[in-house]
Amino acid sequence: MRVSASTELAVPPQEAWRRVLAWEEQVAWMKDADSIRVLTSHREGVGVVVAVRTRVLGVPLLTDHLEVTMWDPPRRLVMAHRGLVRGVGEWLMEPAGRGARFTWTEELGLPVPVLGELALLAYRPLMRKLMRRSLSNLERLLRERA
Repeated sequence: MRVSASTELAVPPQEAWRRVLAWEEQVAWMKDADSIRVLTSHREGVGVVVAVRTRVLGVPLLTDHLEVTMWDPPRRLVMAHRGLVRGVGEWLMEPAGRGARFTWTEELGLPVPVLGELALLAYRPLMRKLMRRSLSNLERLLRERA
């Protein structure tokens, strides 16, 4: 299953990158993140692993481990989902006028072949809505702190 959302941010890409990758602060804008912890000794670059306690339908239900597999600041971040949910998430930051265009894409799967795909397809509209609301929250937070 693939889901994508994007928004315009009122800060330049370098500043947006710095603020978006303040790992623990992501819970302030990500609608489905209950908590985020960095598990590695380093916080930047390929190999960083974070544990994200994720809400499903508003309930903190599972902890997803994500590992940075591509790090190209301030342009691109790719993370592999290493928990129950498998796949990759990608964040792209592109210049847009005086600010940045931030695009968030998730390609996800569950280890249960047919049933997993059906469950994710049913969840897809909600996930898209959560991503859009998260990006709206991020946009507002960056505008308030600018």
